[in-house]
Amino acid sequence: MIRNLKNLTLVALSTLLFTACSIKEPIVIPKNQDIIELSKKADDDFINQNKATKDYFDKYFRPWSASKVSYPKNEAMWGLSYKNRKVYLENHQLATKEWFDKVINNSNFDEYNVVPKKAITLKNTNVRVLPSNSPMFYDPTKPGEGFPFDYNQNSLIKINTPVLVSHLSKDKAWAYIESSIVGGWVEINSIAFVNDEFIKNFKTTNYYVSVKEKFPIYDPIFREYVKVATIFPKKGDKYIIAKKDDNQNAIITYIDLQNDKIEAMPVSFNSANRIKLLNELLEEPYGWGGLLNNRDCSSFTQDFFAPFGKFLHRNSKAQTTNGKFLDMSNLSLDEKKEFIKKHGVPFSTLVYLKGHIMLYVGVKNDEPLVVHNVWSVRLKDDTGRKYRHIIGKATITTLEPGKGIKDFDEDNNILKKVTGITIL
Repeated sequence: MIRNLKNLTLVALSTLLFTACSIKEPIVIPKNQDIIELSKKADDDFINQNKATKDYFDKYFRPWSASKVSYPKNEAMWGLSYKNRKVYLENHQLATKEWFDKVINNSNFDEYNVVPKKAITLKNTNVRVLPSNSPMFYDPTKPGEGFPFDYNQNSLIKINTPVLVSHLSKDKAWAYIESSIVGGWVEINSIAFVNDEFIKNFKTTNYYVSVKEKFPIYDPIFREYVKVATIFPKKGDKYIIAKKDDNQNAIITYIDLQNDKIEAMPVSFNSANRIKLLNELLEEPYGWGGLLNNRDCSSFTQDFFAPFGKFLHRNSKAQTTNGKFLDMSNLSLDEKKEFIKKHGVPFSTLVYLKGHIMLYVGVKNDEPLVVHNVWSVRLKDDTGRKYRHIIGKATITTLEPGKGIKDFDEDNNILKKVTGITIL
């Protein structure tokens, strides 16, 4: 009963997000019973879960079977091009040439892939574009260009993630790494180096995945808030995480985890589990590139499907290649809705527009509905002044979120920008 009340509260809050100036969304965001009915219309057999999970772990452990980081050196160095742009740092002052020169020199790319080393993350780890914790904003005084849009934040990878280290920065405070989904800079204290013996003990072939969001784990003191889709090898009745010795080498550690927080992977793709995972992810604050241990749009879809064994790439454009992409860029708004209702499969279809990805969950009151982690709705007043209605979390909306709000900008209607759907 308490759980149901929580779910109803979450959905009610989602509805309130799109209410402004006494003008409401054109449809009612579904209540818990509606979500249950929508989930029942999904295709439980849209993937062979055992086959997909094998593919998932082949990719997950790929950094430990590679001999070097896969990116060509010039691709790995792409972030250095920010020196040619105007970017603002944490004090809202422009980054100087001297600041960039120092960071670029410290990146030490002369050592790229010279002596690669295998490693593992010891905590949820920010992957940075440059070896620095300084944020890089465009113009922080403009909507959508300040917080949380730190362009030095590339992604977030979870505790227990296998990585391959290309090289260290000159000050040895940072490591350039590649995981199964992303490459970039991580702080050296967030990883430990692994050897063949560690890898053998870690790869138990019996893997569990977290189905609860941000619960604490201890070893024996606090280690991390675990996110949905975090992988834990199991041995006996214990679960494995790594810790480091004094030489930054990884040591196997065994911890206890509660049964309601973790399940054998893959979790069955059925209605109850879809609803359970969706409710864990709904309402989570928006986090550009995983900033502040949160999610953006593509990490939301990625983490929703991972427990079911389905691997998705890290960014929205790449995720369109994880299934069959159907182009709808030349359709009108009404035609796009009809196309999605006809071809989309609830809970296994992604809706794509440049820079954003959403999960299609079905139809209510003849309106297609999506779940996505989204920052804002763009608005424009009568004088032409542009501003944002901040949403800042994972929520359920129509394909036209914000329509009906005063100053809704039709030119920035999400549906207008949708270019296609991907059937996973």
